[in-house]
Amino acid sequence: MADLKPFTDSQGGEIRFTVEPYLTASEFMDVLGRSGLAARRPVDQPERIAGMLAKADLIITARAGDELVGVARSVTDFSYCCYLSDLAVDQRMQGRGIGTALMARTRTAAGGEGVRCILLSAPAAVGFYEKVGLERHPNCFDFINLPERETT
Repeated sequence: MADLKPFTDSQGGEIRFTVEPYLTASEFMDVLGRSGLAARRPVDQPERIAGMLAKADLIITARAGDELVGVARSVTDFSYCCYLSDLAVDQRMQGRGIGTALMARTRTAAGGEGVRCILLSAPAAVGFYEKVGLERHPNCFDFINLPERETT
């Protein structure tokens, strides 16, 4: 685990950020539930959640004391691109700058300014991403339903 630059949230609380590759599935599922993101993740499948964590390249946690209050889970090559696949902040702690700080620390840990960081927004979070200044891209495609094709 590597500690990153700490943060004082907008309420004056000290938030500690850590690269935490061995985050447990139970802790992750708990913060997904407290963030509201559980509705969009397979929290009823702990083995799948464990696999999501095990195969992630970068997991950054936010803690207030010992309490996990946020997670950013990403897939990255640490050179050119980073896909932030899960950004979860406990609903009690939202609006304090923790999500923005998790994104900034993800970008730094993934390689810094030269790395293109992207994410797909949950419909309810679009306003948050626009508010913090992220640029919306109309040329993003989701190919989850692309059929396999035989080649000859």
